[in-house]
Amino acid sequence: MFQKLLVLLAVILIYCSKQNSAVIAAIGFSILGYFVTNWLIPRVGPSFIKIGLFGKDLSKPGKPVLPETIGAVSATVYLFVMLSYIPFIFYKYMIVSTTGGGQRGPSVEDSSMSASIFPHNRLSEYLSSILCLESTILIGIADDLFDLRWRHKFFLPVIGSLPLLLIYYVDFGVTYVLIPGFIKKYFNLTATIVDLGGLYYVYMAAMGIFCPNSINILAGVNGLEVGQSIVISILELLNDILYLTWGSPDGIAAHRFSAVLIIPFLGVSLALWKWNRWPAKVFVGDTYCYFAGMVFAVVGILGHFSKTMLMLFIPQILNFIYSCPQLFNIVPCPRHRLPRFEAKDGLMYPSRANLVDNPPKLWFITILKALAFFHLIELEYDPKDKSKVISCSNMTLINLTLVWFGPMREDALCNRILQLQFMVGLAALFGRHAIGALLFDHDNLWT
Repeated sequence: MFQKLLVLLAVILIYCSKQNSAVIAAIGFSILGYFVTNWLIPRVGPSFIKIGLFGKDLSKPGKPVLPETIGAVSATVYLFVMLSYIPFIFYKYMIVSTTGGGQRGPSVEDSSMSASIFPHNRLSEYLSSILCLESTILIGIADDLFDLRWRHKFFLPVIGSLPLLLIYYVDFGVTYVLIPGFIKKYFNLTATIVDLGGLYYVYMAAMGIFCPNSINILAGVNGLEVGQSIVISILELLNDILYLTWGSPDGIAAHRFSAVLIIPFLGVSLALWKWNRWPAKVFVGDTYCYFAGMVFAVVGILGHFSKTMLMLFIPQILNFIYSCPQLFNIVPCPRHRLPRFEAKDGLMYPSRANLVDNPPKLWFITILKALAFFHLIELEYDPKDKSKVISCSNMTLINLTLVWFGPMREDALCNRILQLQFMVGLAALFGRHAIGALLFDHDNLWT
């Protein structure tokens, strides 16, 4: 009964929007996206297993076989939602006459339209985001099907982000950044901005690479990939609400655009999380990680707040930095760095990298011992030679959480990391609007 009421609410919201509120339409379609995704996942799962898209849950007794790449279902539903509500979020222009032969003739804007929806000049950005996400989803599916190597797939998202960068160049093209006030005073500068030129596009392409891969790296626990995406979405919507409430007209337009992309993403992700959270019934696959990360990259770039978006990725940034010694083979990197599951007590323990067969350089052993001193890693010494390190805990935020807080059940581990993500994100938003105002002498939330 409750589900039927929610579907009815979605229909009412879509009807009431009547091209007068893009956000209301987004909420209505988000609810529909949730129910469609939730309905599809259990029905397509067996078909995925039948064609070989499955994996074993290594953190469960008996290692059950689960369908994989189910994130493609959420991604596909999201694309259909994005296409379906175009008529509800953009101005309608009425052609009053035509001479034929493809000539449009003069047009007038529908007088019933509200300022809370988008003009046609934002449609190219919107369609470019859809094209970018479609390309990224195809890359993710290719990765799930062919198990691409890290050195190949790491840079693939930049291909998916090309439509986004090209449309940014044609429609917006701003490549300057503000100079912090203390730098201007220290160097006695009169300029308030610096133009980065082509470097700004390199930065945006790097963001398109980082966001998908960072979610993919912080993975391996039931519900974590989807959970961190949901937390980042909620934090981003909180930031959007601030701008929609107190922002300038330009800020309101940019964050309304952000909201209509994030809200349906949140809907399909919540449905996927229902099936992927502990104990998982499906795996999301790399497709979802690429798709989710690119959604955030698209929102940050087209909403013109990419630096704020990266601040919400602080845990992922720290996880990437922490993982670099293994990602770049300074320390042996096993194929799977999942926490070690002990069936006897049902708890997760930090997994380890073997340093005997392929020992790191002597200078890095010193670094490992320093990290262990600050409780940032666990080391295991040879029982016969206490000076010889034979293994270290794998360098991921997941294993570090177990080092800090001790063994715990898989769902508790996931929840602890998501709590960390949320608290760091709240602090980042506070810093953005409080400390940012001190650095730049103003905060665009209030101007």
